[in-house]
Amino acid sequence: MTILITGARGKVGQAVIGRLHSAGRTVRAASANLAELTVPAGVETVGLVLDRPETFEAALRGVRQVFLYPQPTGVHELAEAAEAAGVEHVVLLSSSSVLGPDAENDPLANHSLQVERALAASGLTRTFLRPDAFASNSLGWARAIGRSMPVQLAYPDAHIAPIHPEDIADIAVEALTGTSLTGSSVTLTGPESLSFREQLAVLADTLGHEIPVERITRAEAEQQMGTYMPAPVVSSLLDLWEAADHGPAAIADTTDTLLRRPARTYRKWARENAPAFTRH
Repeated sequence: MTILITGARGKVGQAVIGRLHSAGRTVRAASANLAELTVPAGVETVGLVLDRPETFEAALRGVRQVFLYPQPTGVHELAEAAEAAGVEHVVLLSSSSVLGPDAENDPLANHSLQVERALAASGLTRTFLRPDAFASNSLGWARAIGRSMPVQLAYPDAHIAPIHPEDIADIAVEALTGTSLTGSSVTLTGPESLSFREQLAVLADTLGHEIPVERITRAEAEQQMGTYMPAPVVSSLLDLWEAADHGPAAIADTTDTLLRRPARTYRKWARENAPAFTRH
């Protein structure tokens, strides 16, 4: 049985491929850009471009399980092709943002919501993994920290429960190879609620030097963030952080509750990724 991994160049996709391959599973890694795809020896690679249905047949041939990255382009056609190819189960890397009160109009949530709805309308068995904020989002602070500059935040006391990407990979592998999560929708978090200020304190402790935090206005944050992401996404993120500025974040499912394995902490992620915060 072949397991197809889309989004194979991403951190989670790479980790899932490595785990499955090490366990002796037959894995096919799919990407729209094969030139930038690196996989372990023995893992088959295939080009898969969601707005080019002619790439679907080769990608899906002999596949029974799919790990799907949330890309709404062509997802209805891909679901139809998967059914026709005999795919039995799709595990979607969705987002907890789909549970928001206005998810359909939220640019952060709508991307994943469209894919969830397309899969729900198909005849495929599906599992939705809905992680909250990734611990790796902290890499957005790497440039400032590496240059000994203050980290500027509009909502430094906003709380999240950051999840280690390796935990997501562990849960995804269970969803693909076991039965305990089949057909379910699970919200995933890390094991603790931390404000951005507290995360930066962990990083400072890990790096052995102070990291100053500077509160800025929302308008200043909009201007800064608008240089590298669309305005609607900026607005959605700032709304989310403003709402999270009033207390601890809820802890949902973790590797502890789902797999009976201790969840990786933010401090562990910080230690593993400390070199990314050195001088830039």
